Amino acid sequence: MLLQILFWLILAVIFYTYAGYALILFLLSRVIKKPVSKDQSTPKVSVIISAFNEEKNIEKKLNNLLAIDYPMDALEILIGSDGAWDKTDQIISHFPSSQVRFYKFIRNLGKPSVLNDLVKEAHGAIVVFTDVRQEIHPKSIRALVANFADPAVGCVSGELYFKAETEAQKGTIGRGMGVYWNYEKFLRKRESEIGSMLGATGAIYAIRRKLFPYIPDDILVDDMFVPLAIISQGYRAVFESEARAFDRPSEEGREEFTRKVRTLAGNFQLFVQFPHLFHPFKSPVAWQFFSHRLLRVTAPFFLILLFVINLFLVTQPFYLICFVLQSLFYGVAAGEAMKKGRNKRGIGYIAYTFCLLNAAAFAGFFRFLRGGQKAAWQKAYK
Repeated sequence: MLLQILFWLILAVIFYTYAGYALILFLLSRVIKKPVSKDQSTPKVSVIISAFNEEKNIEKKLNNLLAIDYPMDALEILIGSDGAWDKTDQIISHFPSSQVRFYKFIRNLGKPSVLNDLVKEAHGAIVVFTDVRQEIHPKSIRALVANFADPAVGCVSGELYFKAETEAQKGTIGRGMGVYWNYEKFLRKRESEIGSMLGATGAIYAIRRKLFPYIPDDILVDDMFVPLAIISQGYRAVFESEARAFDRPSEEGREEFTRKVRTLAGNFQLFVQFPHLFHPFKSPVAWQFFSHRLLRVTAPFFLILLFVINLFLVTQPFYLICFVLQSLFYGVAAGEAMKKGRNKRGIGYIAYTFCLLNAAAFAGFFRFLRGGQKAAWQKAYK
């Protein structure tokens, strides 16, 4: 009887984590609406970029930013090269634009250190953070800035889209990450509608410069740390779907796994940095922080427990069916993982991506415990 009770309790937690929370959030967003007041003013904006060994992408990124639909006299671009040893520094230093201010860091200190220093040099009332690899839509900065007409807004995140350029990017991991990001964006939009989302899209997000927090040197996910720090100051972090960034999906599961282990280890850092956000009577995002962040990254432990407990209940017909279904699901994921170099058919990529992300969360937890993550750059993509 005890094992049966545990089975159903754990199953309920897993269901709530992946479906129940999303459903409740959707229903609440239909009833509770906190609209954002917008206008079309154009305050001074500082675009901040931290780069490391980006000789293949940096010129394209700078040209992309200079084509932005925003008054050039109200826009500055600050780019810090974080100890690059390729031609990144040479390309930036010879780039023909007075809008670009180049800061060369001799040692590879990590993204947090670069961001801390660059924001000190920024002149804009609004700071926009973006990464080198992604292309942003020309209207994106205007769309972000419009939200700051609302004095309650302190952080605004744009929306990330995946564009598959090769057949490999249209395969298992590319399709799976597309589904995952659609689900993640759904949650962020609904959270924003009822108050605040919990993290920003690192490819494009903006804040009020005066609210920028010092980022500890070992923080792995600045795009989650900064919004949470701003929420802690009493401001909203909202989602803006008209501010768009475009990226390519990973071509290999190993590439995405490496990236996610780092990100999810960073999630555990946030629980240590912002314990007060779990307090239901003091935090405006306690429910979201528990449901969207904590339960999501601890889900692999519940999934393992469910499988093990189910194994001890297989003598009963119903639980035997449950065990078979779980085994089939993981078997499909394993089979999909072995389809290297082939065209992917069917929906096996969903099971594969689900298992890959949970494996990354599991690995990220133990990486966090042993302090195995460093903020210095470790590229996951080619």
